[in-house]
Amino acid sequence: MSVAERFGAAPFIFRPAGSLQDVVEESMHIIETLKLADDASHRVSELPYGRQRLVELAIALGLKPTVLLLDEPAAGVPSAESHIILDAVDGLAKSIGVLIIDHDMDLVFRFAERITVMVSGAVFATGSPGEIGADAAVRAVYLGRAGHG
Repeated sequence: MSVAERFGAAPFIFRPAGSLQDVVEESMHIIETLKLADDASHRVSELPYGRQRLVELAIALGLKPTVLLLDEPAAGVPSAESHIILDAVDGLAKSIGVLIIDHDMDLVFRFAERITVMVSGAVFATGSPGEIGADAAVRAVYLGRAGHG
């Protein structure tokens, strides 16, 4: 028995996803959540870079991940629109683990339960946002004062 048969998808395997009402409804919900409805009729390659990043996030969310890995999720997105990505991340089900790699400390401290600070590819410090924010050595490294007492 194939995977498609086990999940009851075998009868639909050769039908376009757009012909399945539940798929269309779920896709439209994600598109609306990410404020992409006005862009839905355009090719992704025609969209500005920031909007393309939103499409990438929409695709990832459509796959129903248990873990979402985000590398600088708001990079290249105009600041006037970055809140859309951040609000979408903030609204994710708590059952989805999120790993964010970013240099934007406001963003990191907004979402993180645990932070790992890396310097030159090695772990420098790990802790809660409060612990990391209060760590003088972390501040020294990121403010360029390492080795100055």
